[in-house]
Amino acid sequence: MTVTAAAVPAATADESLYRILLIEDDAGDALLVEELLHDTGLHVELTVRPTLAQARTALATAPVDCILLDLHLPDAAGTAAVTAVRALAPHTAVIVLTGLSEAHAGTDAMAAGAQDYLVKGKVEADLLRRSVRYAVYRSRTERAGIEAQAVQLRAEENARLQRGLLPPPILDTSTVTVTSRYLPGGARALLGGDFLDVVDDDGLLHAVVGDVSGHGPDAAALGVLLRIAWRSLILGGHRGEDLLHLMERILVAERGNLSMFATCTLLTLDQDAATATLHLAGHHEPLLTTTEGTREVAAAHGIALGILPGLRNWPCTTVALPPSGSLTVYTDGLTEGHNGTTGTRLGVEGLLALIGGLPPGDPGTHVDLLIKETHTLNAGRHTDDLAVLRLDWEGRQKR
Repeated sequence: MTVTAAAVPAATADESLYRILLIEDDAGDALLVEELLHDTGLHVELTVRPTLAQARTALATAPVDCILLDLHLPDAAGTAAVTAVRALAPHTAVIVLTGLSEAHAGTDAMAAGAQDYLVKGKVEADLLRRSVRYAVYRSRTERAGIEAQAVQLRAEENARLQRGLLPPPILDTSTVTVTSRYLPGGARALLGGDFLDVVDDDGLLHAVVGDVSGHGPDAAALGVLLRIAWRSLILGGHRGEDLLHLMERILVAERGNLSMFATCTLLTLDQDAATATLHLAGHHEPLLTTTEGTREVAAAHGIALGILPGLRNWPCTTVALPPSGSLTVYTDGLTEGHNGTTGTRLGVEGLLALIGGLPPGDPGTHVDLLIKETHTLNAGRHTDDLAVLRLDWEGRQKR
């Protein structure tokens, strides 16, 4: 049975709607509670169920603000009934209804998780009104606190993971200016598996930008793992195809039963030779900016890590560099968003057009403005993590 309490005068009515589920198998007691609720002046939507089993169906059908629970049901009794109801609706206020002879039933019920208890035969409209309002208020406050704590914990976890995905570069002697940005797909979104890193070793600047498939903690953890593996392998002297092969072995071993893969770009910048060596593993080409503008670098493509383990198809491309310029490597979160109201994706062509229209500025400001413009065009319609790495150099350093 579902009833709605009759309207009360605006001067005395509580403006909030209280959706109340009464679990009571005695029809007379149920009618008494309904009349008392009417007299409270609360705006009530009342649903009555005689058993816990039927209440379970009602809770699965529609949300409830407060549960009035009789402690003597055909299929549940005492604190066991409270425990069962709390399990069904852990964030809903519960007020138990006890008999005159049950001296400790109310306190036992509150110890089991109820917000309040009322004794049948001694309940008046004002008492019921206060009990319902305060129980619902306490329940909502507790729920808001739990949600705030969950958001804080998620933010702390994301911050720890982000430090692993976006580490400080190791720049011993390099004069290259390194600019990096990492942004999650939304304000409360879980981090994905985008990662990047830069290491200066043996006079060469080595960089990686990668993207693990999927989102959430599994993708982020695997991204951190691959980033740390890349740094360790670079410092251990591994390069090119050999390095990618070892990273793929680690990915396959760590992903377990998950069908995850990763794309990445390996880049080695040699200022003395004025060259950049590229290995693209399922990743798109970087952008080269010179005094003549910005263009996509033509480079050979290889297969993403983990798609066909052991194939080792990662051709090498060496690109001549101008005396001054910059290389930008990014994940597809920068280009897969919408291109304004055109109904199309931004894509590389749209990204190049955006870059061409940006005012000159320092690398950090330029990257920030580029990201801002892509977000404005997308207007929140596509959410994906993005990582951007920009390397700027001025002249060649002779050794």
